[in-house]
Amino acid sequence: MSVRSNRPGFTLIELLVVIAIIAVLVGLLVPAVQKVREAANRMSCSNNLKQLGLALHGFMDTNNGLPANGNYTWNGSGITTTNAWSAMARILPFIEQENLFKGIDFQTGYSLQPGISSKRVATFMCPSETQDRGYGTDPVYGNKYWPTNYVVNSGTWGVLTRKSAGMVTGDGAFSPNRSFRPGDFTDGMSNTIACAEVKAHNSRLSGANISATYPAGLPVPQTPAQATSLALAPHNPAQFTHVEWVDGKVHETGFTTVFTPNTKVAWTSNGTALDVDIILATESSPGDTYAAITARSYHPSGVNGLMMDGSVRLVSSNISLANWRALGTRSGGEVIND
Repeated sequence: MSVRSNRPGFTLIELLVVIAIIAVLVGLLVPAVQKVREAANRMSCSNNLKQLGLALHGFMDTNNGLPANGNYTWNGSGITTTNAWSAMARILPFIEQENLFKGIDFQTGYSLQPGISSKRVATFMCPSETQDRGYGTDPVYGNKYWPTNYVVNSGTWGVLTRKSAGMVTGDGAFSPNRSFRPGDFTDGMSNTIACAEVKAHNSRLSGANISATYPAGLPVPQTPAQATSLALAPHNPAQFTHVEWVDGKVHETGFTTVFTPNTKVAWTSNGTALDVDIILATESSPGDTYAAITARSYHPSGVNGLMMDGSVRLVSSNISLANWRALGTRSGGEVIND
């Protein structure tokens, strides 16, 4: 004898309605979670820059000036790198990385010290970075280098030029060979950017002739197409920017204000569309170092920027080019309108 159950159950239509409601709720929840996560990442990123600002001021107070981003001399026929280490490496004691700093032999190139160059420094990495991974190979440490998302302001366009005739440095807050003091910032430290975000492992485009010089100066490109037209060397897919926090060259630990934040500098290589950084000749090459190294981030709307007074701001991608370049000069005398 069978007993009929009186327990209620879901019909197929009711089950489908419940599934649809759950799907709608998930669709509403996921963007909200992503927004909260991004807000937290941006706050953490801003805090990293704040720590770097404190470190830079601590270094400046201790050493009566900012750290140089590499040191180079003209030897009569070419460049001698006297100290290749970056400004980021020199401020390590001021971001609670004194043990790492003590392991550095600044009289020896970073490429010979993989125990240092391979290390990930958390303060140098934005939590939104999608390529937070090492670069190069080392038999002991696996990777040889680690990238950085925060780099110093190397000025508008020219970084190190006329190398055989006195080494002309750029107009930014940092440069090779020179240690700037507060008095050098006649535009005001609150009106000069010190550091900004960049993306790690960004594609790099080089100049065709690393010995090329421009005695009259090379005009600042006004469009990405003008900039890419100057870089005529074949694209090397193995070359990137901002993958070595130890290296004082502008394409590793610097940016320039040729273009506003997150400007796409388009280049196609073997059918692949790229957003590139451009450097015509590195600081260690005999040619003039001009660079279009663009500030970029994964945050919506702009990049986090550290001002020389220690404040941190989100700089909009829509900032006018004139104002962005004005923020990039230490003594340009410009008036910033917004």
